Amino acid sequence: MAKPIFKTLSLATSLSTALLMVGFSNTALAMSPFQANYQFSYNGKNMGTATRVLSKTGNNWTYVFSATAAAIASASETSRFSFNNGQIASNSFSRTSKILIHNDTMTINFNPSTKTINTKKKDKVRSFEWKAGALDELNAELQVREDLKGSGLKSTYLIADAKGLDARRFVKQGTESIKTPFGTYNTVKVVLSHDNKAKSSTFWLAPQLDYLPVKMAHQDDKTSYSLLLTGYKK
Repeated sequence: MAKPIFKTLSLATSLSTALLMVGFSNTALAMSPFQANYQFSYNGKNMGTATRVLSKTGNNWTYVFSATAAAIASASETSRFSFNNGQIASNSFSRTSKILIHNDTMTINFNPSTKTINTKKKDKVRSFEWKAGALDELNAELQVREDLKGSGLKSTYLIADAKGLDARRFVKQGTESIKTPFGTYNTVKVVLSHDNKAKSSTFWLAPQLDYLPVKMAHQDDKTSYSLLLTGYKK
């Protein structure tokens, strides 16, 4: 059971790219620090907790997502970036995961001055071309939220992983009222398009909380996980 949970935690961090949306309101709110807490469930069973924390020092921003499953597995991601005129400029990204005594790591460094992106996953080092607007799996969420409050969503977003840049697309599927331990919210329902039809990823975003995801669910064949908001503060 430990191995599936480990994979699920990695999915949970990766899919935080998707918290993207189309809104109820055109009122623009400035991006600001926050902390959000979640209940983490695996195949319908409550297995642990997850947290999103956005902080800043000057114009240096840090976004962290972390999750734990019982006492056997954990995963975290950290994105560092700057933010000007509504656009995120990625600096670095890191991921660490642990299951029992086994660890896994990945790092991404964005170098616009040399137009390269350098990555390292385990012992595999790669370098590929940097492109304007390149994001990581965490700050992509924040960029889309800002676009939503501004000129609107882009057709695709360039997301860096260990091997290269991937254009990702998100599709709005209406609105829905979601009940959480922290309250009930009117949300925008957004689905991440997968090439693999056995997978589905759905996100419920609350305009009332600046389009924070209050719920997310991922299905991969017979395996599923979900996150549900339990706390939020700015």
